[in-house]
Amino acid sequence: MTQSQQNRWGGRRYYSLDSCLREAFGEKVYKITLNGGMSCPNRDGQLGTGGCIFCSSMGSGDFAGDAALSIPEQLARGKKELPEKRPVHSYIAYFQAFTNTYAPVSYLEKIFMEAIQDPDVKVLSIATRPDCLAGDVLELLERLNRIKPVWVELGLQTVHEESARFIRRGYRLETFDKAVSGLRRIGVTVIVHVILFLPGETEEMMLETVGYLNRRDIQGIKLQLLHVLVGTDLAGFYRDHPFHVPDMEEYIRVLGRCISHLRPDMVIHRLTGDGPKDLLIAPLWTGAKRTVLNRMHQYLKENDIWQGKEYHG
Repeated sequence: MTQSQQNRWGGRRYYSLDSCLREAFGEKVYKITLNGGMSCPNRDGQLGTGGCIFCSSMGSGDFAGDAALSIPEQLARGKKELPEKRPVHSYIAYFQAFTNTYAPVSYLEKIFMEAIQDPDVKVLSIATRPDCLAGDVLELLERLNRIKPVWVELGLQTVHEESARFIRRGYRLETFDKAVSGLRRIGVTVIVHVILFLPGETEEMMLETVGYLNRRDIQGIKLQLLHVLVGTDLAGFYRDHPFHVPDMEEYIRVLGRCISHLRPDMVIHRLTGDGPKDLLIAPLWTGAKRTVLNRMHQYLKENDIWQGKEYHG
């Protein structure tokens, strides 16, 4: 690890979102999760009706805002809750629940503009599917990106087609590649979600997903362990066909390998996940997020692991 990397990474052994935001804005920036009231083509019958096998009834937006409130009202509520913990001045407006480009462009423009025009919002972040980025949506994102930075988060999860079929992702890898190319052509930052320990995937398969993303023009990654949540089809599968769920030490060891293989310029937005405790079936240890992260940092130091150590270009 170079001195420049140490300085840029704020003393950590990887390029964290916090370091990236402090570098860009000179201060701590907090995320407010929003709900635009959209659905998903994998739920409304266009592609399927059950959604991805691991997806909760809230469409991975269990911590998102209340869709009954307007976007300004959700932002106001989020701001009110955060300063109770610490002084906050800058925010990411994060549209999290379901597929956040799955609506008429006129509606998308309305809600995204409501978020981006808030003077305290520094970044507009939109979670969506690669197959929901038509030309008119890209044109809108390009216009918004001229106002403030726009990030688009794509739920890839894995590059392996058999795993993708199992989780009912609903699109092929070339669709993801096309979406990344389209977003980068208009200058939008791309962040990719990856799920580790999908049933049937080996450690080397997980590293193949990381290697594939290293070769793509993406700027950030979210890594997390597969959660089994109450009410999901995955919960039924886990009950009938129990599959391997790693303990904390195994997850951290594999996560360390993933970090060491990642391009050193890629921002790591997430290293673990925290599913709702009242819905979490397995692995239960992920409910102690701070404990997991502290152990992760300790592990990286003990084993002299840093981001990019095993990356060879």
